[in-house]
Amino acid sequence: MNRKHFLSSFIATATVLPAFKTLANTVETESSSFKIPPYLKSGDTIGITSPAGYITQEQIQPSVLQMQSWGFTVKVGNTIGKRDFTYGGTDEERLADFQQMLDDPAIKAIMCARGGYGFVRIIDKLDFSSFRRKPKWIIGFSDITVLHCHLAKNYGIASIHSKMCNSFPDDWSKAEPIQIETILSVKNALIGEQMGYTAPININNKQGKVDGILVGGNLSIIETLAGSDSDLDTKDKILFIEDTGEYLYSIDRMLWNLKRSGKLKNLKGLIVGGFKVKPDDVGEEFGKTIYDSILEKVKEYNYPVAFDFPVGHQRNNFALKCGVNHTLIVNETGSVLRTI
Repeated sequence: MNRKHFLSSFIATATVLPAFKTLANTVETESSSFKIPPYLKSGDTIGITSPAGYITQEQIQPSVLQMQSWGFTVKVGNTIGKRDFTYGGTDEERLADFQQMLDDPAIKAIMCARGGYGFVRIIDKLDFSSFRRKPKWIIGFSDITVLHCHLAKNYGIASIHSKMCNSFPDDWSKAEPIQIETILSVKNALIGEQMGYTAPININNKQGKVDGILVGGNLSIIETLAGSDSDLDTKDKILFIEDTGEYLYSIDRMLWNLKRSGKLKNLKGLIVGGFKVKPDDVGEEFGKTIYDSILEKVKEYNYPVAFDFPVGHQRNNFALKCGVNHTLIVNETGSVLRTI
């Protein structure tokens, strides 16, 4: 795969559709059995915690200032600045910090400061009883896919797959337009604006139009959760996947896992985001592209498949609402995903 061409075409042609009217944010609503947490209003508090990798107070400061400029209050958790090797504190510290934010009624949304690795180490010890009664938006991606899958599997509560604190620009006035657009998409998701994105035409796309609940995230995380209490149910869903730092053969193996476990069989549609691939070792070339691997696994199915979507470990990583009904349209002009 020509990765450079892939990313450049992505940035040049993936765009955000105009925002639509703001949805009600005072009560919970239902979305085909998924609960939608209340949307935020001015003055609401967003908590920042680090349930996975280590991050400093200095590194989260741009995100704090930006969210305050949106009219929100920010509460910084105890894990910010703590370190236990690669983690944002010990398992016990990360567990306690996240639990406190789940239980605090004054916190209306929780932003995970960064990804890395570590959420799977604490997910089974979290008590979601208070959160179930009064859901709140939880924000993050990459390793935070553990949580998106866990909420979908066990509680049917929507969440936001998006950039985190470590992706906010240090200087907003000097940020690239794509950086600004993706960060603003986090705000739009939190306040309840309908979301809509387009992606460029790709000759590998499979055309179609479907409605369904959106689920997904990092491919390697989804695969490793198979058979666990966080195993993602993809039946009758629109699934999106992305990944980074993997060999092509490893991605192919993960896709076989999804196919053999039935996760690709009964989809409404499939969205393929960014894949930053490790170059093959010399003499061990895999011989297939990402497109080849995915199309091989879904060739017998009739649902639409959209490639080159603006989600993943890249600058054009827009906020997506997991657990919310979306319309996916793939046609001769490209693809569109929008909330219903």
